[in-house]
Amino acid sequence: MIDRRDALKGVAAMFGANLFAPIGRALAQTAPAAAGAMEAPSAPVFAGPQRALVTALSERIIPTTDTPGAIAAGVPAYIEKLLADWALPGEKTPILAGLDALDARSRADFRVAAAQASPAQQDALLTLSMNDQVPGAGAKFFEALRQLVITGYYTSEIGITQERVYVPVPGRYDGAHPYAEVNRVYSG
Repeated sequence: MIDRRDALKGVAAMFGANLFAPIGRALAQTAPAAAGAMEAPSAPVFAGPQRALVTALSERIIPTTDTPGAIAAGVPAYIEKLLADWALPGEKTPILAGLDALDARSRADFRVAAAQASPAQQDALLTLSMNDQVPGAGAKFFEALRQLVITGYYTSEIGITQERVYVPVPGRYDGAHPYAEVNRVYSG
């Protein structure tokens, strides 16, 4: 079974650069973790409302469809672990401030905490953030959160085996293989 560390090494090699600096520090750790197990963060990063908001927004970014979504893949716990154990304070602060800014915007616009807002309202908040229209939670915050969710999802067992087709040792190279027979992206 592939573990997140091996998957992250592959992602880093594939893109040629780290998308988020803590990922690079996580890759540099020498002691391997038990396969499929994620230790708890060394210290909690999120306050209760922030944790609920990260959970809700993760599911809005990669929702449950015919495959499990971000919550089922353990993405919120992955994000908290990464921020707790690998992010520098200067990398954590914008994420935490962005979550607080989105929550404040939700309370102002919808009179409800962002984590309890409807999916349509959460989508509207994410769109405002993406378009740099939320002070403190602009496009940089949105892109950082989005990259954390995507990396967490596609390095989880669910992302690798259910969203994609996991082939640990692919067969021979066939450059003319009909895509209609594949219909999904391979990982491995």
